[in-house]
Amino acid sequence: MPNEPFVHKNHADILSYEQIEAVAKTAAKLGITKIRLTGGEPLVRKEIERLVARLAAIEGIIELCMTTNGSLLAEKAALLKQAGLARLNISMDSIEPERYTRLTGGELQQTIKAIEVAIKAGFENTKINMVILDNTTEKEIEAMQAFCREKGLHLQKIMRFSLYDRDDLSRRFQTERPPKCQVCNRLRLTADGFLKPCLFSDDEIRLNFDDIEGSIRKAVFGKAKSGTACKNRFMNQIGG
Repeated sequence: MPNEPFVHKNHADILSYEQIEAVAKTAAKLGITKIRLTGGEPLVRKEIERLVARLAAIEGIIELCMTTNGSLLAEKAALLKQAGLARLNISMDSIEPERYTRLTGGELQQTIKAIEVAIKAGFENTKINMVILDNTTEKEIEAMQAFCREKGLHLQKIMRFSLYDRDDLSRRFQTERPPKCQVCNRLRLTADGFLKPCLFSDDEIRLNFDDIEGSIRKAVFGKAKSGTACKNRFMNQIGG
């Protein structure tokens, strides 16, 4: 959980499902084939399964995924699967209950229950996102690997990093994320209607709904070859 206070936004300040669908349809026509719903926490959006169904039905989108902390997943897993969500990434930085609560403010058993419900709902190839912190130990990683093997999950280790300094990365362990700049092909759409070509940059393009294609092209061709720092947003406003 970030130390910064939450910044509440009105519904009028964030994209509607219809607007998100319009952007996704245009992106698909331009050749984008994968969409990931992330956050913050995507499941706080009311009836998120309606958005999932809209996006899953778009021609050209071959994979629709979601990254969630699992806190609300148990009650939504079956609905999300029925709506067409293909795959889940579940954030879980520790298998130790007390440490998990210190890091997230949540309850480990609630997330474990959500994982079990998701498996019963038919989700396969689920990834567990484990952020490797400066004080993460080999023993913790081994315990998480054992948990994932038991549940049939894939462990994805993520470097702890700061948006404010691209070089501020924990490199004590081999990790899968974040990707290197030279192979990154991601484009982020923020909840308040900006396209962000690079996670480690302040550059943003306000979506023009009279020319969605033009906005996407501007963002893609404006993508930096190498990111440096993002100081105009917090991580929980952008997603990973």
